Amino acid sequence: MQGNMTFQQSLSVRLNIIRPSRTQVKEFLEAHPPKLTPGIKALVSALQARKKEVFLVSGGFRCLIGPVAKQLNIPSVNICANRLKFYFTEDYAGFDENEPTSKSGGKAEVIRRIKEQRGFKTVIHVGDGATDVEACPPADAFIGFGGNVVRESVKSNALWFVMNFNDLIEALEDTDDV
Repeated sequence: MQGNMTFQQSLSVRLNIIRPSRTQVKEFLEAHPPKLTPGIKALVSALQARKKEVFLVSGGFRCLIGPVAKQLNIPSVNICANRLKFYFTEDYAGFDENEPTSKSGGKAEVIRRIKEQRGFKTVIHVGDGATDVEACPPADAFIGFGGNVVRESVKSNALWFVMNFNDLIEALEDTDDV
């Protein structure tokens, strides 16, 4: 985390310390069900009502992001995140090192692939971290989000910086009038 190793090396070191089993992941999700940031469900619903595809692109883990996607009605094929691997005994077996999100620059790679494979002309990326800023380009625009944490590097590099999702919902509603 101090810059003396790649993101993938850091991820590997941290996971080898924790070594989460499948059972521990399930127990964690039961004890700590995902809580959505206020306004995100309404924003995703508004985008989907306008026939816009919504993706979750994260350096986190698919098994933890899946329940969030389900609450947001985002199909699992639109989740781009790291995968934990488990042995048949449910013990930790590593992570999928081929996932772009396990590497530095991974979010940018995912967005590039989404644009290429889906034929999207425009992709708008919303995020709160440095890896989100790095994803523009290939994203056509980056909107910084500070509703959970404000990072000055994100705020200063965002085309637009919002503190809540209602600002984005209102902007969508304004475009309906045009």
